[in-house]
Amino acid sequence: MCGIVGIFDTRGTREIDRALLARMNETQHHRGPDEADLYIEPGVGFGHRRLSVIDVAAGLQPLGNEDGSVMVCYNGEIYNYRELTEELKGLGHTFRTRCDTEVIVHAWEEWGEECVHRFRGMFAFGLWDRNRQVMFLGRDRMGVKPLYYTMLPDGFFAFSSELKALRTLPQLNREIDPQAVEDYFAYGYVPEPKTIFKGALKLSPGFTLLQKVGAPMAQPRQYWDVPFKLHGAMSDEDAQEELLTRIREAVKIRLVAEVPLGAFLSGGVDSSAVVAMMAGLNEGPVHTCSIAFNDKAYDESEYASMVAAQYKTDHYTETVDTDDYGLLDTLAHLYDEPFADSSAIPTYRVCQLARKRVTVALSGDGGDENLAGYRRYRYAMAEQNVRGRIPDSLRKPVFGTLGRLYPKADWAPRVFRAKTTFEALARDAVEGYFHGVTIMSDAMRDKLLSPSFRAGLQGYRAIDVMRGHAANSPTDDPLSLIQYIDMKTYLPGDILTKVDRASMAHALEVRVPLLDHKLVEWISGLPSSMKLRGGEGKYVFKKSLEQHLPHDILYRKKMGFAVPLAAWFRGPLAQRVRDSLLGPMLADTGIFNKAFLHELVEHHQSGRRDYSAPIWTLLMFEAFLRKEMAA
Repeated sequence: MCGIVGIFDTRGTREIDRALLARMNETQHHRGPDEADLYIEPGVGFGHRRLSVIDVAAGLQPLGNEDGSVMVCYNGEIYNYRELTEELKGLGHTFRTRCDTEVIVHAWEEWGEECVHRFRGMFAFGLWDRNRQVMFLGRDRMGVKPLYYTMLPDGFFAFSSELKALRTLPQLNREIDPQAVEDYFAYGYVPEPKTIFKGALKLSPGFTLLQKVGAPMAQPRQYWDVPFKLHGAMSDEDAQEELLTRIREAVKIRLVAEVPLGAFLSGGVDSSAVVAMMAGLNEGPVHTCSIAFNDKAYDESEYASMVAAQYKTDHYTETVDTDDYGLLDTLAHLYDEPFADSSAIPTYRVCQLARKRVTVALSGDGGDENLAGYRRYRYAMAEQNVRGRIPDSLRKPVFGTLGRLYPKADWAPRVFRAKTTFEALARDAVEGYFHGVTIMSDAMRDKLLSPSFRAGLQGYRAIDVMRGHAANSPTDDPLSLIQYIDMKTYLPGDILTKVDRASMAHALEVRVPLLDHKLVEWISGLPSSMKLRGGEGKYVFKKSLEQHLPHDILYRKKMGFAVPLAAWFRGPLAQRVRDSLLGPMLADTGIFNKAFLHELVEHHQSGRRDYSAPIWTLLMFEAFLRKEMAA
């Protein structure tokens, strides 16, 4: 696992600024503290920070072919590299190392742009082919590994693992993108392919980019998508057996490492399933870790201990204070752009803990998106069932009126929040889902953002992101559609970004077997009734695990990785909230309606409303701005 950077002259062979390339590389030191190297030739420069995991002795990058005409700079793990190595040797290629990096070089020589179809794993890379005069970027199918890029005004093209490396480029346009701001205050992150800056982009998951010397800016090309193509008839029992077989295989291929390897164990279904599969494959005990909280309302450690005891893992737990809010500014530095998932705090801590014991950890990320585990999927399907029974001509005016008239009750359990439900029922399926997952509703964002800023958006709305993905969806099944949307937005933009930055801050590699693309493809072909049945998400998954995990692990209420924001903002962080939201940093941007900022703070701190999520979102935006001003 590593950090990569590159600079490429699209207009010829101008000299690469070695000092600038080195500065870019060093901004990502945390991603690869073991080794570093630069490669420079006329018109091209690569930088690499290495965390040694496979072929520790000989895997230094950037790495090239026999004559140096093809060079690669790569971050990730290709789990089928041994099979590909043997295939490529059979085709006449000569290998000098045992590392997966060299597979990319020879696969490019053999198959060109189609090489990415052969890779099974998580990856982001830049590859230079001197003979063909092209730079080729590739990112893995699910977006486990990040890749940012920019075309500068002088014709130099640059890429990196983290946005902070591109920020060192003097010519980068760091003007804030208004659409990214609108997206951020809806989703809590900036969805692919945008970044917070007008001058930089993310390469979307499952895409490549081929930039030729002398050609205008290239457009990314999609090479993979989640198929959602239904299998033939299959019984529940057969599906359960096949699912476990495929998960076991996805776990097995992720156990290859020349450094200590373990797993996160939260006590939830997904991480517990991964540990159960590891225990059946490991010769010795699995190294597992979890964090406990000193507040039982947030603590799942007893369930993690239950699984650890069942599988006799080498389990390690540390207790974290729920008042762990000192990381706020650290997170702003780690994520480079506004990022409002407060579970980044415990995620940072569990990665910090894991790194004390292991260099590689397997996680259970992706199970909820794959197998419909989120509660919001149940709510969305219940709402969709109502929509399907009432004609649009009646549904929209009736529920729209009820939504406007019914009092708002943020404090109540969702089942009693009739206003929210009525508003969702007045919308179509995509609008309803968007309305259910946004941090700030359309109405709240209209109050938050100043009239002048809103006018500058020229009609753009954050829902356009979801609508664009829905238009490209390979399925019109209601549950599969929102799973597909989440796999394009929430999964890469929030979940995988959160884990990548938190883990790499501690030079920890995290592998995600439940996002193995072959497994994702197969699960997508299961009927929705096997994923969500009788109000039970992950139905076929949980049934398949009943012989492997306790009932309380499988069927207890999902907790999540929460922190007590509401109490922080009325207590120890009350003054920080007032200083940040009502101070000059936000006011001077011209983005916000200052009167509404006052309303948010006063209503939350008086206890009239719970605005903890919007306030955290604004705190992280303000922390980002302060970091930008200091740069």
